[in-house]
Amino acid sequence: MKLAITGAIGFVGSTLIDHALEQGHAVNALTRRDQAPRKGVTWVRGDLANHAALAALCDGCDAAIHVAGVVNAPDRAGFQEGNIAGTRAMVDAANAAGVPRFVHVSSLAAREPALSDYGWSKAGAEGEAAQAKNCLIVRPPAIYGPRDTEMFELFRAAKSGIVPLPPRGRASMIHVGDLARLLLTLAVEGAQTGAIYEADDGHDNGWSHEEMARMIGAAMGRRIVPLHVPRALLTFAARADRALRGNKAKLTPDRASYMCHPDWTAHADKHPPASLWQARIPTPDGLKQTADWYRAEGWL
Repeated sequence: MKLAITGAIGFVGSTLIDHALEQGHAVNALTRRDQAPRKGVTWVRGDLANHAALAALCDGCDAAIHVAGVVNAPDRAGFQEGNIAGTRAMVDAANAAGVPRFVHVSSLAAREPALSDYGWSKAGAEGEAAQAKNCLIVRPPAIYGPRDTEMFELFRAAKSGIVPLPPRGRASMIHVGDLARLLLTLAVEGAQTGAIYEADDGHDNGWSHEEMARMIGAAMGRRIVPLHVPRALLTFAARADRALRGNKAKLTPDRASYMCHPDWTAHADKHPPASLWQARIPTPDGLKQTADWYRAEGWL
């Protein structure tokens, strides 16, 4: 098949391309900057605001996988532009090109649109994605694996022996390789149109924050001290980060609100059918593999 992929050079998108090429598919990949030639990949220069680029991206494709999105923005307008308007533009391009299947990567945050601007924008993006032909939506939980820069901070903290955590709660996890397999399976084989899947590592009811921290510590070969940060202190730190770094702040009040929610576990009734896909990578093993990759690449 020929696949149109956004977010192609990001953490999830690059892993997805690797899996697609391994299975013999051709890829049209959207990128903001020039990339080295790669067999099987046609790089399309542009972004989600470039309608001509999106038209070229979708031309002649059998399925579109919309991975690109904004996870951090200075205000609601930034999330609206990156997630809602960007998804609308991609759907319009796919529909105009007659792409017969559309797989949209959302987030568990879409379940709680009132909790954060991010969650609000992901819920809005799902509404836009639903206008695509044969749309399928995946809400991943915490994604980890080689190349990830978000959860990497927890690995780096584990190296010091102390891992700061949000207030007590639970979250599901998924290895990027398992997520890429699911996205590719949905694009190639399809499923019930309009389905919304919440995929995870297969561990019932996810993991407590402390369990996640201790698994990362074990992957790093360290016994760690999990340190839960009270919501008030986390919110204060987010405001301080915004005051010091402005739009470049990593910890924002919006993100702090998202992090403090006690339940980011995938709902069992929304798991993909086992006959279609099952996770293959146990989280303790995947975390060890990820830590080894960080070391090999000189990140740690």
